[in-house]
Amino acid sequence: MAENKKTPTKKVTSKKVKQPEVKPVAKKPVASNQGHEANRLLGGILLPQRVVVQIAEEVAQRVTSRLRRPVVDKPANQKLLENPLFLDTSAIIDARVFELIRIGVFTGTFVVVEGVLDELKHIADSKDTAKKERGRKGLTLLEKLRKDKSIKFDTYDDSDIKKPVDERIIEAAKITKGKIITCDFNLSKKAQISNVVAIDMYEMANVLKTTALPGEEFFIKVVQKGKGDRQGVGYLPDGTMVVVEEGEDLLEQTVKVLISRVIQTDVGRIFFGKIVV
Repeated sequence: MAENKKTPTKKVTSKKVKQPEVKPVAKKPVASNQGHEANRLLGGILLPQRVVVQIAEEVAQRVTSRLRRPVVDKPANQKLLENPLFLDTSAIIDARVFELIRIGVFTGTFVVVEGVLDELKHIADSKDTAKKERGRKGLTLLEKLRKDKSIKFDTYDDSDIKKPVDERIIEAAKITKGKIITCDFNLSKKAQISNVVAIDMYEMANVLKTTALPGEEFFIKVVQKGKGDRQGVGYLPDGTMVVVEEGEDLLEQTVKVLISRVIQTDVGRIFFGKIVV
């Protein structure tokens, strides 16, 4: 038997194909409590964490500002009032304001809140004859004002506000950036504290009263006796009191008076004078 020879096996060397080098992609660390950045999906869009935080902060600020905004907007049922002047009950009953409106001293939209109308109706229904007359006169003058086409007049519906009428007037004036016309000293002071302009008819009358210096002369009708010895009392057309020395015996007579001194009191000025012969 022939001996089999082993044929040496030739090693086949396979060529190594060089694979392209793939660099490992560094993973971004996920955001943690330490403030590291991470991406977030917002509405299907991948946004950096810092952008998401900025958006959230802006939204929060807007919501907070809306919640903190004071409710000073005019109610939806109120009209836009041009230069509103709010008349209170005392000014309407006093009635001088209507003459000032007529001659053009006050201009703007004259406004009466519902609370004032209610007060006037209550006074007009009073058992007291004097109060009843003044209340009815006030309502009549308001109606005349409303019908005057040359004057702007409106009412302010505040019937849903459960506060004293004075506070309702001040609040309405504040909301509409208006002013108040009144003869009520306390209302005037409350309005000033609330940074609302209040025109006091009594203060206005005192400002408009006649000013006189010692040495000036006036014709005065003596209408009553004075408190002092042999004094008589008369009045200037604006209501200023004139005390006439030696005028006690001249009642109902008009005399020429020389002003000797002027006294300022809480209710206005008082003139003292002597009769010019």
